[in-house]
Amino acid sequence: MKKGTITILVIAAIVLALFFWVKNSYNGLVKADEQVSAAWAQVENVYQRRADLIPNLVATVKGYAEHESSTLESVMAARSKATQITVDPSDLSEESIAQFQSAQGELSQALGRLLMITENYPDLKANQNFRDLQAQLEGTENRITTERMKFNETARSYNTMVRSFPKNIIASMFNFETKGYFKAAEGAETAPEVKF
Repeated sequence: MKKGTITILVIAAIVLALFFWVKNSYNGLVKADEQVSAAWAQVENVYQRRADLIPNLVATVKGYAEHESSTLESVMAARSKATQITVDPSDLSEESIAQFQSAQGELSQALGRLLMITENYPDLKANQNFRDLQAQLEGTENRITTERMKFNETARSYNTMVRSFPKNIIASMFNFETKGYFKAAEGAETAPEVKF
């Protein structure tokens, strides 16, 4: 073989290898990005489940605690606000997740106040519908925690891929950006004070 032919074959092999590396890297980033979007969709799914349970819970409490209307109204207002905050899965930045988490945190606080007032109503606590709704709500809160953890793990894996060399070159060429994480609520590091 001629020296020119060998050179062309070597260059063609290098170009072909580079093409397959870029293709595989890009496809890997797309797959990881889709996994983050799927994990986010599941987070939204369990938050929606909680939002769907709230009207039934409020209606049940309302029958027993008519004079607690301000608490019931605050729960419904927080639910309304929380369901209005949406996050575009293609923009899962720290700021957008923090805004979403803040609205959901307000709803959690309102629900906590609602469940606290039920302590004053023994008939309500004995009501089977209320107990079932409360159990479903507790289960949903556990699901929320689990799905947020799964989302953070998926986002961490994706972010590692986006930031690691040499895939970070492909990521920057095709505008793959890191995703945000769910973080603990402010003050969560301080244990609540229990008094008897």
